[in-house]
Amino acid sequence: MSHIEGVASEAAVLVAVQLRDRELQSPLLKELEGLAKAAGASVAGRLTQRRETPETATYLGKGKVEELAQLAEAVEADVILFDNDLSPGQTRNLEQATNVKVLDRTELILDIFAARAQTHESRLAVELAQLEYSMPRLKRMWTHLSRQKKGIGLRGPGEKQLEVDRRLVEKRIHDLRNDLATIQKRKQREVAARSDRMTVSLVGYTNAGKSTLLNRLTGSDVYTEDLLFATLDTRTRRWQLPGWGPVLLSDTVGFIRDLPHHLIASFRATLEEARQADLLLHVADASNPAVAEQISAAYQVLEEIGLKDKDTLLVLNQVDKLPDRVRLDNLLSRYPTAIAVSARDGFGLRELASAVSDALSRGFQDVDVETGVGNGRLLAYLAAHGEILSKQYEDSRVIVHCRLSQRHLGPIHEEGAVIRPHPGSGNGVFTQEPAPGAAEEVA
Repeated sequence: MSHIEGVASEAAVLVAVQLRDRELQSPLLKELEGLAKAAGASVAGRLTQRRETPETATYLGKGKVEELAQLAEAVEADVILFDNDLSPGQTRNLEQATNVKVLDRTELILDIFAARAQTHESRLAVELAQLEYSMPRLKRMWTHLSRQKKGIGLRGPGEKQLEVDRRLVEKRIHDLRNDLATIQKRKQREVAARSDRMTVSLVGYTNAGKSTLLNRLTGSDVYTEDLLFATLDTRTRRWQLPGWGPVLLSDTVGFIRDLPHHLIASFRATLEEARQADLLLHVADASNPAVAEQISAAYQVLEEIGLKDKDTLLVLNQVDKLPDRVRLDNLLSRYPTAIAVSARDGFGLRELASAVSDALSRGFQDVDVETGVGNGRLLAYLAAHGEILSKQYEDSRVIVHCRLSQRHLGPIHEEGAVIRPHPGSGNGVFTQEPAPGAAEEVA
C-alpha cells in the first residue's frame, strides 16, 4: 500500500528549519516527503528557513510564517508538516496564523505507526507513545472552550474537562505500561526458550531493505514495500547458514533520525529479539545520498536502547542501485569492515554468510568439561548445546572435549563440573544438521 488505507490523500506543505547546529540538505526534506507519503499525504509545497535558534512563538520567523500562510492558501493545503519538533504553543500559534492543521515530526511518525500497527503488541505500544506525547498537549485540545473561560488558562468548563481527561489518560497510560511489561516478560521467555540456536537480528534505518534481505536469505515471503515503516512487527525465520547450520534470523522495526523517545520506550518488547541476539546485522541503504547520516542515526538508536556494545556487522545493501563503482568504493573506504550486498539480485550474499559464520564462531570456545560419569543431565546438556569432539574416562570421572557457545558455559558451573580451556585449541564453528523448512516461521 502506498498510502494509509481508507484515508483520502491530503495536500501537505513540508517545512524544515535549519538550525545553527544542524546542516540542512535535500535528503532531509526527501525523508520528510517519504514520511508524508507513508502517512497518506501528497506534497503540495515546500518551505525552508535558516535560523540560529527557533522563534519562541512560532519556530519560524515572522516573515516566514506569513510566507507559509500564503503558500498554504495558494496550494489549498490540508496539513502543514514540520521536520522539527514543535511545542504545543508553537503548534497552536502556527495553526492560528495559517488556518491549517499543523503536525510536527513526532506527531507525523506516531500517526504512521498507528496506521501500520498490526499486532496487539504494536497497537498497545503505539497507543502508549501517543498518549505520553499528548499529555502536555491536552490544554491545546480544549481551546474551543476559550470563549467560556473565566481567567488565565482554561478555568470553568475547560478546566474541569481538562482535569477529567488528564486523569483518564494517566490511568490508561498506567494500564498500557502494565500490559506491555507483561508482554515483554513473555517475549523474554520466548526468546530464552530458543537459546539452543544462535540468533542474528537485522537492524537499521527504515526502508534500508531489511525485510527484502530476510526474504532472500531464508526463502520466506514477509511483506515488503518501498515505504518508510512498511512493517513494525518482528519476524523470525530459520536461515540455513552455509558451513554452519540453521540459525534464527529476525527482522525488527526500522529506525529513523530523531526517533521519538516515546516510541523507543514503548517498543522495547518488539526489540527484545535484537537485545538477545548473538549478532546484529546493521543494514544500510548504500544508494541513499544520506547513507552516512542514516548509519550514524541507527547507531545512536542502538545506543539509546542499550545495544551499542553488541557484536555488529555493517551491511551496505542495495548496491545494485548505485550509478557506478566509484560510489561503492568510497563507501567501503569509509567503512572498511562493511559487506556490500544486493538483496534484490543476490550480489554479495555468499560473502555475507561467510562473515556471519566467522562472527558467530568468535563466540565459541574449545573446552574440557570434567564431571562424574553418572552426571547424565550435564552430559545431555553438552550434547544438546555443543559439539562433542572427544571423551576421556578416568575411573568414575569423564573429561569431555567439546565446543560450546560462551552463553552456554554458565549452567556447566552450576552442575558442579570443572571446566578448562582445551590445550592448544582456538575458537571453531559449531555445526548442526540442517533443519527442514528453511523459511519456517518461529513463534
